[in-house]
Amino acid sequence: MAKKKTSENSDEEINQFENLEQTKIKPQKLSPEEIEKKKKVLLEKAAKLKEKLSEEAPKTEELKEQVKGKKKGEMLVHLDEYVKAGIYLGTRVVTPLMKPFVYRRRADGLAIFNTNLIDEKLKEGIEYLSKFDAKDIILVCKRDAGWKAAEKFGELTGIRIFTKKYPAGILTNIKLPDFFENELTIVTDSWLDKNSLNDTLKVHKKVLMICDTNNFPKGANQVIIGNNKHSKSLGLIFYLLARGYMKAKEMDASKIPDLEWWTDELQESKIFKKKAVAVKYGV
Repeated sequence: MAKKKTSENSDEEINQFENLEQTKIKPQKLSPEEIEKKKKVLLEKAAKLKEKLSEEAPKTEELKEQVKGKKKGEMLVHLDEYVKAGIYLGTRVVTPLMKPFVYRRRADGLAIFNTNLIDEKLKEGIEYLSKFDAKDIILVCKRDAGWKAAEKFGELTGIRIFTKKYPAGILTNIKLPDFFENELTIVTDSWLDKNSLNDTLKVHKKVLMICDTNNFPKGANQVIIGNNKHSKSLGLIFYLLARGYMKAKEMDASKIPDLEWWTDELQESKIFKKKAVAVKYGV
């Protein structure tokens, strides 16, 4: 009797297993017509997405017309200074919203910014920055290539600077002892300075962003375009921002070091070597 029961149970288990196997979803074999149909749907979706991004991004021709339409004045610095600082050199990656600012690509694939647009965006950036008081602005620069220039910029303008590390939550968490409110955050690179950017957007404050070709300027109220990877380029940007801001606020601009100081790689290299030695020997 026991053997009969065991046999019946075994048969039931086998039947259950077979039923389970039958209910499993088996991969469908698509016909060439069905594959072509799915391919068409995907291509249509891709085209719509591309169209949406194109609508959000300013057109290159529109930007050129805007620059021509404005009263033509002198550049903030001579064109040679822009070239020497390498501010026009982008990256091999170009995001959709930065594409209109690109003039061409070099043979090695490196994107080149339009220098007229660089100058125009710097002028707009200075004008926008000048609307705020120094006590309501912070500048965040985690990239070590910009530390020297950023610190001098803060010293001259009175704007609070965060280099090396940005203390997360100081703009959003009121329980933190160093919490404070600002009105504008200057973001040097949206990739490296993403914590400060996210904090600023959470509290609905304004953002002035320095954007290279590989950056997404999403969330920025005003954009400055240019190379944000190199010390010379960042030095030139912070020099022009400091000079423009101090003039607009009628501060003593005679204290600003010459442009050579901001873009002098040799001097910067010596400073960092001294700091490295100091750290090594605990001086």
